[in-house]
Amino acid sequence: MNPRPANAFAVAAEASGALKARFGVDRIEIAFVLGSGWSAAAENLGELVGQCQLSELPGFAQPVVAGHGGDLRVIRTARGKTAAVFTGRTHLYEERGVDAVVHGVRTAAAVGASVVVLTNGCGGLRPDWAPGTPVLISDHINLTGASPLHGATFVDMTNVYGQPLRELARTVDPSLPEGVYVQFRGPQYETPAEVRMAGILGGDLVGMSTSLEAIAAREAGLEVLGISLVTNLAAGISPTPLRHDEVIEAGRLAAPKLRTLLTGLAGVL
Repeated sequence: MNPRPANAFAVAAEASGALKARFGVDRIEIAFVLGSGWSAAAENLGELVGQCQLSELPGFAQPVVAGHGGDLRVIRTARGKTAAVFTGRTHLYEERGVDAVVHGVRTAAAVGASVVVLTNGCGGLRPDWAPGTPVLISDHINLTGASPLHGATFVDMTNVYGQPLRELARTVDPSLPEGVYVQFRGPQYETPAEVRMAGILGGDLVGMSTSLEAIAAREAGLEVLGISLVTNLAAGISPTPLRHDEVIEAGRLAAPKLRTLLTGLAGVL
C-alpha cells in the first residue's frame, strides 16, 4: 500500500486559501466539476465573480484532454450562493497519482463546500439513451483498482449519490433517467467484453472518471450529485469504432440542454 503524501490535504488547504484571497470570498458553498463535453455549458450559470486558469492555483495542472476547459470560475447563483466551477479535471490515466485526481474535490471541501456536482462524458449501455442524453448517477462500480483513501480510513459508501439530490435535479428536468456508472482506468476505451462484463455487474454507463472523486467527497463529508452525458454507445453496442472527437461533438451539440440543466441546478442547490 502506498501511503498518502503528507502534504495532500495541506496543498488543498493552500489552494483553498489562494482561492479565497484571489476572489475575495469567505467560502464556496457548491462546486461543479465539468467533465468531457460539459465545458461548453459553463457559461452564464450565475453572476461571474471572477475566473482564473486552474494551473494558477496550488496543486492544480491544466487539463490535458481535449473537450475539457482549464478554468476555475467563481459565481453567485440565483439563490445568492457562491459556487466554484472547475471546467476540467485530472484523470487517473495521466499518472499524476490519485491525490491529483481528487485535488479539486478536496480543495472545494477545504473552502467550505457542502455539495459537489460531478459530471462526465461516458459510453452508454442502453440503446435507448441516445448520444446527448444526461443521466443521473445512482451508484458506481470502481474498477480502477485505486482509491483516494489510505490506511484504516473507513468511509460508508451506501448512499454516495444521495436520493434527495437526485430528486432535486428532477425538479429541474423531470425526464432525467438514472443508472449505475462503471469507472475503468483507461485511457484505452473498453473492449466489447469489458462492456458486457460491466452490464452483467449492473452497470449502465462506462467511463474513466468520477468514482474516485466521489469517494474523496464522501470522505470529506460532501453531498454528491453525479451526472453523466452519454456521448456514444459503448463498444460492442455502437455500430462504429469509438473516437474522442465524437465525445467532443456530442458535448457541443448537447451544450444548450446541459447549460439549461446546470443553470437550473445552480438555482436550486
